[in-house]
Amino acid sequence: MTTKIKRGVSLYSLQEEFFLRKLTLEQCIAEMSRLDIRGIETIAEQMMPGYPNLPDGFYEQWHGWMKQYGTVPTAHDMFLDTKLHRDRPLSLEESVESLKVDIRHAAKLGCFVIRVLVTTPPEVVEAAAPYAIDHGITLALEIHSPWDWDDEHIQRHLEVADRVGVEHVGVMPDMGIYVRRFPRVIWQRALRDGATPAIVDQIVERYDNRDTATIVEDVERLGGNPADVNLARTSTHFICSDPKLLLDHLPAVHHIQAKFYEMTTVDGLDEEYSIPYPEIIAILKRGDWDGYLSSEYEGNRHIQDAFEVESVDQVRRQHAMFTRLLG
Repeated sequence: MTTKIKRGVSLYSLQEEFFLRKLTLEQCIAEMSRLDIRGIETIAEQMMPGYPNLPDGFYEQWHGWMKQYGTVPTAHDMFLDTKLHRDRPLSLEESVESLKVDIRHAAKLGCFVIRVLVTTPPEVVEAAAPYAIDHGITLALEIHSPWDWDDEHIQRHLEVADRVGVEHVGVMPDMGIYVRRFPRVIWQRALRDGATPAIVDQIVERYDNRDTATIVEDVERLGGNPADVNLARTSTHFICSDPKLLLDHLPAVHHIQAKFYEMTTVDGLDEEYSIPYPEIIAILKRGDWDGYLSSEYEGNRHIQDAFEVESVDQVRRQHAMFTRLLG
């Protein structure tokens, strides 16, 4: 079966190398092109110094890179600084104007979609939608744990999509909503930080069995130390939604952030430790979904205390898995 699914990457995945000056923005793009990863998702506030006041020369250079490396811009990740003012939150009008800045930037980059931060109020998206349509940009709300499809906040955004039209407003699910096994890199880091092995084992077992409702209180009752309690609290921030729910929402899914924490080897094949990508991709293929799986490596922060972060290789291995699963 021929699939329309395409492979891309969020440059968020390479934040460690960019921050440490091992890779420039151009080198990040070049490395992904070398791996035959063509779709490029960006976070301007992380890797484009001076944003939002970027000169025209930057955009000319950007398009030069896209042509040189055979890559295409996919998504721009926006943020909404609701606490910009010390004495009050942003008003609706100010929030909409902020999003318009992102829309103009995304259009100049040549992106087709903006990742709308999950905490963005739905009324901001609805008010900005006509401006986005005029600029050829789709607004796609990030669905990020601990929110799930049936959360009231997400439902309100889906109602906006229905009113405006799912071709213009939709969603961008983060595959971190499908964490089936508690990420190993996280609990191993907790052990290095002084967590109690027996308590860590309990936390991992309880997460894997979806039994975290009282886990923080239970760990405190066991006399857990701060590292134990922190790990217990962290476990409550993850969810494992049913991948089949994707089928119900595919018309509104414009892009996917393919979150991963750790690529491992199982029977000689690259596999993600926590997230059931074989099931997820099978469902996307079944629904004939046409979009980008955009790698989002988030294991870096959990290993940097003890190991060299090799983000490029982790992304390479995820795409080896994608290539196999996509056929």
